[in-house]
Amino acid sequence: MTAQRLLRALAEVMDSHDWEALPGLLHEEFSCHYVHTGETFSAHAWVRLNAEYPGFQRFILEDCVADGDRAVGRFHVTALGQDGLQHFEVASFITVRDELLVSMTEVWTDVNEVAPAGTRPE
Repeated sequence: MTAQRLLRALAEVMDSHDWEALPGLLHEEFSCHYVHTGETFSAHAWVRLNAEYPGFQRFILEDCVADGDRAVGRFHVTALGQDGLQHFEVASFITVRDELLVSMTEVWTDVNEVAPAGTRPE
């Protein structure tokens, strides 16, 4: 599977909450690194994290750029929290080996963050 197809398949599996199918997309040496927290997850830990994430709703692929065995996707993610629906944006950078996802680096941000005063262009 190409990197672009694999990223699209990942989006479909995640969005449909098909946790049984998710490990089938991951290489035995898979790891996922979260830049924003410094955490790194094995395949098993990453699948469990996603399956057990409280209130997880949607994982929508908004954009995808791919070249060879690498791809990057921009996703819009929603989850139900104590204050209602939360919105996040995530950039996922993947590498494919043997037609499976072998490494992923993700950068998450809360959509509701406000830029510091004085940083907005006029």
